[in-house]
This record gives sequence, structure tokens and C-alpha cells, in this order.
Amino acid sequence: MHRLDLDNRALSMDRAHDEEEDLARMLLAGAWYQVMARNPYGFTYTQLYLTALEDPGGFTLDRLLQLPNQDMVDDVVHQLYLATTGPLEALRARTRPQDCTGGPTFPGVNITADADLVVDGLLLDFKSTKHPFARGLSKQTANQLIGYLLLDTADRYRIDTLGLYLTRSGVLACWPVEEYLSLLGTCRRDLPTLRTVVAELLAGCQADAIPQGQEEEGQARELLERLAPVIEAGHCPVCAQPLPASARRPRMYCSRWCTGRASTLRKRQNLAPGRPAATVPRLNQRCGSKTTLAALHRP
Repeated sequence: MHRLDLDNRALSMDRAHDEEEDLARMLLAGAWYQVMARNPYGFTYTQLYLTALEDPGGFTLDRLLQLPNQDMVDDVVHQLYLATTGPLEALRARTRPQDCTGGPTFPGVNITADADLVVDGLLLDFKSTKHPFARGLSKQTANQLIGYLLLDTADRYRIDTLGLYLTRSGVLACWPVEEYLSLLGTCRRDLPTLRTVVAELLAGCQADAIPQGQEEEGQARELLERLAPVIEAGHCPVCAQPLPASARRPRMYCSRWCTGRASTLRKRQNLAPGRPAATVPRLNQRCGSKTTLAALHRP
């Protein structure tokens, strides 16, 4: 990696084809080791594990880099070449290496998370699936981006834009933070306040922990009730934004989308019937990852 001098903005992003193939093999090997770190059970099915188990003494670096078949290597090289002629290259051209933080982490919060890249205020996540938006942006991906944004409680990375880079199509999709919060229907739009609520939720209700017994469930409910956003009169009970003026009769919701969403939220007990105030979601899911986001906005 150092020999290829990839941070040198005076050089093209791509290199000679044999160098790109070598880099692709290293990336594929690195991906197998990442599987080991994230899912040891799944790692036992990788070619790396099976080959090393078969002949531990003969498992050298050269043997490791021979494991990816040519189709896998070609696939990765194609994605690398695609990046050299698209928006990622333009982003590289207008930034400096010191503007970029790869694998940013979020110290000070009680959850382990690392994003892909922050570059000059843009938090970027890379997606390499074949059909990433076949059915639209998934709720998981949407929550992943906003989760990274809210975990930066100290505003260490000065994030003002959220984005996705689709490596197989060369598409870079970006949203300003305020627009992204609006698209998700977030009840709180003040970013420092949102981050403070997230930090308190994580501190008072351990992520991914299921409440054990009535006492813990009561504590979690009390915390969510205290932190739930209060929607004032004259504001949409779904997204908490000010209702537009109406010459006929007062409007209950700010848009057709919120009107349609209200019935679904009411069925899930996330919207109180007949009054514009935020309610607390039922604790029938995990106390952390799902219920925490439900308390911040209504996905």
C-alpha cells in the first residue's frame, strides 16, 4: 500500500493492471480476516480457513494471495477502475489526504462502531452489493448513516453531509444533514440535542440488551418517557414540524405522507390518538438498537 503511494494526489488513482490485481488479492484476503474478527463461525467456511487447516506449515503469504480465483480478482479490479472515472475521483481531486479519516470511530459512547470514511465533513459509507437499491434505501442502511452521525457526540468530524458510494455502479448519493433528518421524519432537528439524547439513551439503556424483569423494563420505559420529544400545538404529530397555514380549516398533519403514516404509527402505539404529542414505543423489542431509534424519530 505504501509502495503504491495511494495518498499522492499528483498521481492517478489507478495503477498498472498487475499492481491492481495484487492489491485486489490483498483486499480479498483482508476481507476474509475481517470475517474472522466479526463472525468466527462464518470464518470456518472461508477458503482462507480451509486452506490453512489443510496445511498449516505450508500456509505462506504467497499461498494466501493465490487463494482468490480470477473472477473474484477481476470483480474487485473492475470496481477500482470504475472509481477512477466517477464522482469518487472528483472527491479525491478536491481534497487532501489530511482531510480524510478512514474507519472513523466514536470514543466516549457505550457502543462499538466504525464508519467507512469521513472526508471534509462528508460521512461516506461504501456499499458493494449487486442491487443496493432494488427496493429503495433500506431502513437498516438509513439508520446506519444516522447512527454514525449521532454517535459523533463531540462533533469531532464536523459532519455536515451523509452519503453512500455504490462501488459496482459508481454512484455517489449525498444528503445534507438537515435534509436527511427531514427525510427520516426526525422529531428533533437540533443536532446537538439529538446527540445528547442518544448518549443518555446508551448510558441508561445498554444497546442490544433485552430488559430482564419488570424492574429493568420499568427503568427503560421511564428513561424513554423522559427523553421522548414533546410535540407542541400547531406542529405535525408525526414529524413535529410546524403545520403550514390553511385558509380553510386547521391542518392536523403537514403533508400527505404524514397523514398516511399516522395510522400506522397509531397501530404500533407510537402515536397517541387525538392529541399531538409524542408517545413512547412499546418495549417489545430490544431495549437498545430498535427502541432507541424509535424514541428519536419514527422510522
